[in-house]
Amino acid sequence: MARLLMIRHGQASFGADDYDALSEAGHEQARVLGRSLAARGIRPGLVLRGTLRRHAETVAGLDLPAAVTVDPGCDEFDFQHVVEVHRPLYRDRAAMMAELGRNARPDRAFQEVFEAATGRWSSGGNDHEYAESFPAFRDRVAGVLDRAGELLREHRDIVAVSSGGPIAMAVALLTCGPKADVAQLATVWTALNRVAVNTGVTKLIAGRRGLSMSTYNEHTHLDGDARLLTYR
Repeated sequence: MARLLMIRHGQASFGADDYDALSEAGHEQARVLGRSLAARGIRPGLVLRGTLRRHAETVAGLDLPAAVTVDPGCDEFDFQHVVEVHRPLYRDRAAMMAELGRNARPDRAFQEVFEAATGRWSSGGNDHEYAESFPAFRDRVAGVLDRAGELLREHRDIVAVSSGGPIAMAVALLTCGPKADVAQLATVWTALNRVAVNTGVTKLIAGRRGLSMSTYNEHTHLDGDARLLTYR
C-alpha cells in the first residue's frame, strides 16, 4: 500500500531577523527524524517540499536518498500577513517585538494573537481583505493532495516536507469530506493546527478510494530529548 508521509519542518527562528531559517533545535530535529526513518527502513521514491527555506533545510537534515521536487502548494499560508490584517501594529516588526517583549512569555503572547488572527481569517466573513483567503488556501492544499495521489501511482512511498497549516488542512479535508462547509473545516483545521509539532509525521494511505489518514502528528522520534519538542 502506497504511503504519503507529510512532515512538518523543523523549528524555525521565531524572533530572529530571518524567521524562515531553522533554529539550532530545528536542524537537530530534522537529523533525528532522518535517522529514525532510516532505522525503520523508510526509503521514499520521491521527496516533495515547499519553496520555503525551512522546508529545504529540513529536507537536507533528513538526508533521504531520493529525488526532490519543489511544489509551492506545500507552502505555509502567509501567517504574518494574516496577523497584520488582524493587528496592524505588527506591520512594524520593532513595534511587534516590543509589545511581545512586555510579556513574560512572548511566544505565548504571539500564539494568542495568532489564534485570534487565524480565527478571523478562517471565519469566511472577511475573505476580500486577504491576499490568499481561507477557501483559496483550502483549494491549494486540495491540489497538493490530488498531485500526490497521482505521484503515488508511480512511487510507493513519498515524503512531503511542508508546514503545520497545510498538513492540518490536508487532514481536515480528508476527515470532513468534500461536502464540508468552511465553518466545519475551519473548526477541525484550527484544532489540528494548534497541536502540530515540529517534524511531526502525518501518514496518509493511498487505497482504492483515494487517500485516507492513518496517523496525525506522530513524533515519537523526539521522545528521548524534551528540548526538541517544539510547536513553533
